[in-house]
Amino acid sequence: MVPPLSLAVAADDAPATHRPHLQHLLDQAKAQGPIPVAVAYPCDAGSLQAAMQAAQAGLITPLLVGPEARIRAAAQAAGLDLAGASIHSTADDPRAAAAQAAAQAAALCGSGQARALMKGSLHSDELLGAAVAREAGLRGSRRASHVFVMDLPGFERPLLMTDCVVNIFPTLMDKRDIAQNAIDLARAIGIARPRVAVLSAVETVNPAIPGTIDAAALCKMADRGQISGAILDGPLAYDNAISLRSAHHKGIVSDVAGQPDVLLVPSLEAGNMIYKQLVYMADAECAGLVLGMRVPIVLTSRSDSVASRIASCALAVLADAAGGKEQP
Repeated sequence: MVPPLSLAVAADDAPATHRPHLQHLLDQAKAQGPIPVAVAYPCDAGSLQAAMQAAQAGLITPLLVGPEARIRAAAQAAGLDLAGASIHSTADDPRAAAAQAAAQAAALCGSGQARALMKGSLHSDELLGAAVAREAGLRGSRRASHVFVMDLPGFERPLLMTDCVVNIFPTLMDKRDIAQNAIDLARAIGIARPRVAVLSAVETVNPAIPGTIDAAALCKMADRGQISGAILDGPLAYDNAISLRSAHHKGIVSDVAGQPDVLLVPSLEAGNMIYKQLVYMADAECAGLVLGMRVPIVLTSRSDSVASRIASCALAVLADAAGGKEQP
């Protein structure tokens, strides 16, 4: 019997604090049973450890895609047992090994042999490039976007944030897809009617700040059914999106302000800074997925903890169990 996996922060990720929201995701996902996941180029200790621990937790069946000799050498160096994983070997070309592994991992998803794609020790753009290539057959009807699920100490519920990773300057219609992808994930993890705060620098519409125009339009799109399954409000500045007291002081009457489930940021630059501030200054732990494709993509960073990578695998299981990656 595999002992229950606890998403406490590892000893080298001090302080060691239990992560109740990510632990809840893990418990939900384990109840679904494991799904096959193509892990692209897992040629270092961190990516292999995350994949194998997620397998031991009953979340995934790893399909390790890359040069077999490198994968086995990395496992041996890290003291990892690859029992239960299958290796899909690719050529060990020093210049193209990672790209070849990404393409083969995407092909496994396209053929139905894997139900999720996971990043190993390669660059994010290499993996995403293979996933969106036409020959992979993984494109959905929406724009792909990334969603974080954050566990913040003292915050009574998980907080989703999007898009801090993939879309640099999203258009209004991109933001429509970004919002819907996040809403679908929120529903997949048990938030029946997510509250979405569309962020900008201020809470009033100002033509000089284009994000406020987009925010207002997104809210009207939700009123007209172009975005479904959630309550949207915006533009909201970060303070009155997060704090009820701030919202009250500014006279904002809203079902979202002060109690959001999802923060939708105006650009990657803004979102990336916010999420890193929460991680490095507020001790947040994150799980994350790329959605809007035919399969969820676990797109972790090399600086992420193993607990974060495992929680991201749990998210992939829940997104898959929700019926897809795109819900109506």
